[in-house]
Amino acid sequence: MHRLINQVRPYAWGAKEAIPRLLGAEPDGSPQAELWMGAHPAAPSTLLTDGGECAFDAFIADAPKEVLGEDTVARFGERLPFLLKVLAADAPLSLQAHPDESRARAGFAAEEAEGIPVGAADRNYRDPFHKPELVLALEPFEALCGFRDPVAALRDLAGIRCELARRLRADLAAPDPHIALRTAMTRILTLDSRDLDQGLAEFIEEWTHRGGGTHHATVLDLVRRYPGDPGAVAALLLNRITLRPGEALFLPAGNVHAYLRGTAVEIMASSDNVLRAGLTAKHVDVPELLAVVDFSVLPIPYTRPVAVEGRSEFRPGVDEFSLTVLGPGEIATTMPGGAPSIVLALDGGAELRSECGAQAKLERGQSVFVPASSGAVRIEGSGHLVAATVGF
Repeated sequence: MHRLINQVRPYAWGAKEAIPRLLGAEPDGSPQAELWMGAHPAAPSTLLTDGGECAFDAFIADAPKEVLGEDTVARFGERLPFLLKVLAADAPLSLQAHPDESRARAGFAAEEAEGIPVGAADRNYRDPFHKPELVLALEPFEALCGFRDPVAALRDLAGIRCELARRLRADLAAPDPHIALRTAMTRILTLDSRDLDQGLAEFIEEWTHRGGGTHHATVLDLVRRYPGDPGAVAALLLNRITLRPGEALFLPAGNVHAYLRGTAVEIMASSDNVLRAGLTAKHVDVPELLAVVDFSVLPIPYTRPVAVEGRSEFRPGVDEFSLTVLGPGEIATTMPGGAPSIVLALDGGAELRSECGAQAKLERGQSVFVPASSGAVRIEGSGHLVAATVGF
């Protein structure tokens, strides 16, 4: 087992205190948005080994089958297939969706052929992998997630008389909800210059005084933070939810979403492919996002854990990852071996002992990487831990 040194991503929407508080550091007044734990090339962790510090990807490259396990290498190649994060949002993230596997491969290959540098600001596909993800709330966590019934959006628009509202009501009244949502979303995100300047302003003026429903305050908050961005109006089409601590969402490819506020653990396939449509200063590609979005009206994608021998396991049905929660409270369980895992202490502490004799003690904010060759790991203590590994 190897202790990890992890990188913090200082995105503008990040909270200033949550991640420093987890890590036992003094906040410096700057946004601390995401703590990354994994081998993703954009922000790889560093492992502490007997020979000193070692970059995670180099550690894997030295002995991939020992580190990852033969099964993981056979399924995913010589790379860690998951990425674990702590996300702390004090402001909304971008309106976004992620591609499926085939589109990620095709998009990456096309941009490589065009010679667009992987790190270029206008690049959509930074790797050839999909990015399903699971988010587990650590405190009340607010989000927009997936499409709601267009009838609900119609009710909220009933008192708005401007031209954009009238057009949206006509779109949303289509008998097929899939067509209604696609037409309305496309209209909002592809407003021409006149409608973007004048039509959007007229809509917001009326919405401020006559809008209603569960989305009224959310739209106004997004307008205040992103003036002139039609993504604020697109929020009307999406489910507005608040996760309680311990609740989780699983977001497959094509699910359009925007996290609004709160602290959570995220686990995802190790990819950085994000297609954005607004609510951001980063690169926006509306046509590409519209091409990958699933416009179906589906239940909110809550996911619940399976209780297994003193732990709770989230198994969303993807190959790349699963997430185990230990605690909060007394912890006494054995994690199976044979696959790579990352264990993070969110609170309290615990002792880890592997079949091969390795030991580690974790306290709040600390994390370790457990190679596949370590075998089963006994974990005992009192606190709140999460463990990331490959999918079941």
